[in-house]
Amino acid sequence: MLKLLAKGLLKLFYRVEVRGLAHYRAAQEQGRPILLVANHISLLDGVLIELFIPGRTTFMIDERQVGGWKKWLIRQVDYFTVDMFSPYAAKHMIKALQAGKQCMIFPEGRITTTGSLMKVYEGTAVVADRTDALVVPIHIEGAQYSRFSYLDGRRFAWVRQRCFPKITLTVLPPTQIKAPAHLNPHQKHHYLQNKLYLLMRDSAFYARFQPRSLLAALAESVTFYGGNSLCASDINEVKLTRKKLLIGAKVLGAALEKHIAGEQRVALLLPNVAGLPVSWFALQAYGHVPAMLNFTAGIGPMRAACHTAEVKTIITSRKFIEAMSFHTLIAELEQDFRILYLEDVREQISSLAKLVGMLRSVTSLPGYHTDPQAEAVVLFTSGSEGAPKGVVLSHANIQANIEQISAMLTLLPEEVIFNALPTFHSFGLTAGMLWPILKGAHVFLYPSPLHYQVIPEMAYQVNAKIMFGTDTFYTGYARKAHPYDFYSIRAFVAGAERLRPETRQLYADKFGKPIYEGYGVTETSPVLAVNIPQSHKVGTVGQFIPAVAWRIEAVEGIAEGGRLFVRGPNVMKGYLFHDRPGELVPPQDGWHDTGDIVKVDEEGFVTILGRAKRFAKIAGEMVSLTAVENYISRYAPQGHHAVVSVPDAKRGEQLVLVTDDENMSKHVLKEAAREAGVAEIMVPKTVILVEQVPILGTGKTNYPQVQKIAERHFEG
Repeated sequence: MLKLLAKGLLKLFYRVEVRGLAHYRAAQEQGRPILLVANHISLLDGVLIELFIPGRTTFMIDERQVGGWKKWLIRQVDYFTVDMFSPYAAKHMIKALQAGKQCMIFPEGRITTTGSLMKVYEGTAVVADRTDALVVPIHIEGAQYSRFSYLDGRRFAWVRQRCFPKITLTVLPPTQIKAPAHLNPHQKHHYLQNKLYLLMRDSAFYARFQPRSLLAALAESVTFYGGNSLCASDINEVKLTRKKLLIGAKVLGAALEKHIAGEQRVALLLPNVAGLPVSWFALQAYGHVPAMLNFTAGIGPMRAACHTAEVKTIITSRKFIEAMSFHTLIAELEQDFRILYLEDVREQISSLAKLVGMLRSVTSLPGYHTDPQAEAVVLFTSGSEGAPKGVVLSHANIQANIEQISAMLTLLPEEVIFNALPTFHSFGLTAGMLWPILKGAHVFLYPSPLHYQVIPEMAYQVNAKIMFGTDTFYTGYARKAHPYDFYSIRAFVAGAERLRPETRQLYADKFGKPIYEGYGVTETSPVLAVNIPQSHKVGTVGQFIPAVAWRIEAVEGIAEGGRLFVRGPNVMKGYLFHDRPGELVPPQDGWHDTGDIVKVDEEGFVTILGRAKRFAKIAGEMVSLTAVENYISRYAPQGHHAVVSVPDAKRGEQLVLVTDDENMSKHVLKEAAREAGVAEIMVPKTVILVEQVPILGTGKTNYPQVQKIAERHFEG
């Protein structure tokens, strides 16, 4: 009777919902020992599992967690205490499972203080391995916001004002954790710990991911994190709360609709300022698809991008055009497209229109009910290896990637993410802007990643906690930054290009901070893999994010690794090609060919070996241009080095180094090759010195321009 009463009260106050009980019943039907595992987010967790998961469960609890008033809660379940640090702790649970009991372990061994998964102990996986138990993962969500959690109450003040947040228990499919027989004891324990960590991490994604329109996701963030919580600010000291962003989207969206009604895709030509997310969500509010133009690409690629996406209108700002001296560019674009200035649109918004926008329910907007599988944004590939293509991402693609990132990296409410990466690149859009806005944090938008002296100071002033960048940008910041400028940063995340060991070491030496390298492509929204504090291996780009399937296909002439193909909820809807404007070409059978040559080790860590197109065939041998750049950069880290290939009558192709390092010469290259122990065919035959190696707005090396420099050298 007491348990029925307790269950009724929890359902009444916390609106407890249990999903996936069919998975539990499927495990029961197999007649094997059942081991429940769950994330540990509050003192309620054991009681919730005891009351809402069928069967009588025996809990293994750390003896340090049962003191004081907690005993009252713990006594409501069947448990035994152990020393979690003792190698004998697992033996108690093994005996209980072998006796036929349904058992439960919290693999973290403690209640989280971050709201996300913490360190996972190997003991739970050892128990599963030795008993052949079916492991049934349970993800608990919502209890971390209750007064029974260990989270900082100030950060979650808005959520806790409601006292009783909704709690959801999601039961995931049962699985078995078994180590290969050939491993020695140390390898076996490491293997089991990694498997259990990945299981727990992935469970968070599967439990949280519920596709909806991005406007609906914004509205939900207003409700959950509070309308008065800051979500965006910029260098002009403009600050947006979530409520202000949503109202701005409604009001501006209604005003824009008078000009663009009936147009599916509308181009945005704006920098990283607070007006950008307002304009982006204003288009979303009325079902339009923003096409993000790369304003660093030049008139030719921009015009081609607009034609590819069948854009009729380009939305921009007079202030931006003036600041960037883009008058000639706009004059060229006006010949084919309508230019709509935000300043002009805002002047047309009356006080009555603002009032109507404030009062209008977000659920009445067409964008709120948009199919999650519908187009959400069109981005354009960087053009680092040829003509840009339009990449169409759906609402579900972007939300999946946000939840995948959230399962990997902890993001706390009110934390400041410093984003100087352009939002016409998916890294800057999804991770840099939408992730913090939709997940309760605060993004500081900075208009250019190239301001190497200003950015470290701004990161210091705004107390940034997370920062995104590329190797090129991080190198520039380190040269100008004071050692204390990044005191508040807890995670530097690098992507878009290879992170050089020299850059990683520089940040460790000068700032005492690690850089976590990741990997992604525009077509996957973009994140595919990332190193994180709980699971990190230097020299790799981390492990694949949850829900990503992958395969590697052999490439002729390349002995190590192969071409990476991926499939998952974050993989794009399809391409738009310039010669087939408006026609969506989806990836074949859902698999996207990344064009990258990679290898994946036994723990799932990914190493990027190079682009498939970044190989040269010299005297019948395949040579990775990326590998050549790597050994040169190790020998001469002070320069920016780019290697391309040109035709050679005798050997098929020859390597050319384009560099800004004045000390580089053929003699230096030979010394670098000798020190690296590489073959002679990996030594560039020509060195071209330039004032600056061309780079794209995203921070990547602009290889088409580098190729032209090399070709012009031989033409001359």
